[in-house]
Amino acid sequence: MSNLILFDDPAIRTALLPFTFTRPVAGIRIGIQTLADKWADSLKQTPSFLTESYLQAKFSQQPGHDNLYVNGAICPTPAFIEQVSGLTVGNSLITPTGSLLALRTNQSATQASQLADLPQHSTVFAEALTIVRNLWDIFVNNGDQIRADFARLTAGRTSAPITDPHTRCYAPENIFVEPGATIRAAVLNAEGGPIYIGQNATISEGTVMIGPFALCEGSTVNWGGKMRSNTTIGPFCKVGGEVGNSIFLGYSNKAHDGFLGNSVIGEWCNLGANVNNSNLKNDYTNVKLHSYATNQLEDTGRIFCGLMMGDFTKAGISTMFNTGTVVGVSVNVFGSGFQPKHIPSFSWGGADSSFTTYRIEKALQVAREAFSRRDKPFDEVEEGILRTVYSMMNDR
Repeated sequence: MSNLILFDDPAIRTALLPFTFTRPVAGIRIGIQTLADKWADSLKQTPSFLTESYLQAKFSQQPGHDNLYVNGAICPTPAFIEQVSGLTVGNSLITPTGSLLALRTNQSATQASQLADLPQHSTVFAEALTIVRNLWDIFVNNGDQIRADFARLTAGRTSAPITDPHTRCYAPENIFVEPGATIRAAVLNAEGGPIYIGQNATISEGTVMIGPFALCEGSTVNWGGKMRSNTTIGPFCKVGGEVGNSIFLGYSNKAHDGFLGNSVIGEWCNLGANVNNSNLKNDYTNVKLHSYATNQLEDTGRIFCGLMMGDFTKAGISTMFNTGTVVGVSVNVFGSGFQPKHIPSFSWGGADSSFTTYRIEKALQVAREAFSRRDKPFDEVEEGILRTVYSMMNDR
């Protein structure tokens, strides 16, 4: 069996900042699972990663004598899996425009840019693929990926029963509940798409949930939550208020009322009470979003686009985020009025005050406390990643 390695396409990695400051591209969650989890399930092996050098301590590459390099931004499909599984050494799959999709080789690379230079015979894969190339691709494709993951994860399995007599289910055949989940006096409507409830998840009284929807392991929807379609709540999150067409990557909280739409929230984030974001401009024109590649606003081509928030960021009560806002890693943002469209990593302040640099030792203290609250160790590897991102911000 070949050795599965998920690589970061350099251009895609830059386009997916701030989320790829702290993880490889394949670590992004879309649908129920991360991209890496999808590949692990599809090829029945644990992948390693060819990513930035400072991330390798946590996301290492483990090359062997027979390596299968796959672009980590690809959402696997049965047709593509069949083609990838059939690759022999020295052969690759590329897009019609020449971008590398997959390569099987007896050599290894230390940077993704080296893969194209390895000896290979390329075949064009012309069938449709979902490739996460832009920030907005994450929420735009989330509903379809929930459907695909739901079908794969539940095939041949039986859902745990929903025993609460006060819970109303529409299209119950499209609802799957993992063991240990708790559901109380909720409305689950899966007529428009499946609803997946992870192990030990909790749906509290008064929740209305519309599919496609995924509530991952250990996560909670608080009382009266309004959970709209095409939304994923990653593992060990607490959410409340109104959430639509959005993704929480994991370990983050939006426990109170407030609207979040067409947004992606990283790990270890917290949105205070009554935090809201805009996802539609008053004049219905396309939303522009900060690009880390060009350092300016770029047209998304979409009229709906909300908040992109990197890991370890906190928003104080009643913070308002404008349409198409990008917030970096480890930001502490607060204050009245709409915040800037781009808030760099390790910033401290808000719209009604000037931003200053978030002191690295204070940021690490807060991160360490967040891990401790979830009984997870904040070790030298985690600290090293944040120190490197901090250094990158100061070097700009």
